[in-house]
Amino acid sequence: MRIIFPQNDGIYQQDNARCHTARSVCAWFEEHQDEFTVLPWPANSPDLNPIENLWDHLDRVVRAMDPQPRNLAQLATALESAWLNIPVNTFRNLIDSLPARLAAVCSAKGGYSGF
Repeated sequence: MRIIFPQNDGIYQQDNARCHTARSVCAWFEEHQDEFTVLPWPANSPDLNPIENLWDHLDRVVRAMDPQPRNLAQLATALESAWLNIPVNTFRNLIDSLPARLAAVCSAKGGYSGF
């Protein structure tokens, strides 16, 4: 992490997915705790994760491609191209939607919020 965050100012959003809570992963976080902050996050909360909207967008763009990627290298190229073509405003809108997302989750008492 020091390569990515040399000032030890990185933040990791811990979504508590099962693969992120394995003993080996938890041990790694403990070992590197001075290198970045782990932000606790409720498990299974896609409405609080704007990146989920981007994964959905990438999935739709790649599935609409003709011809379809036929191997891993083509898929990687297609995903990179789709990512680079997301307008900056899309990212900004997702970030700006966080207060509304939080309010909706609170109103739904942690249940489905519609995001």
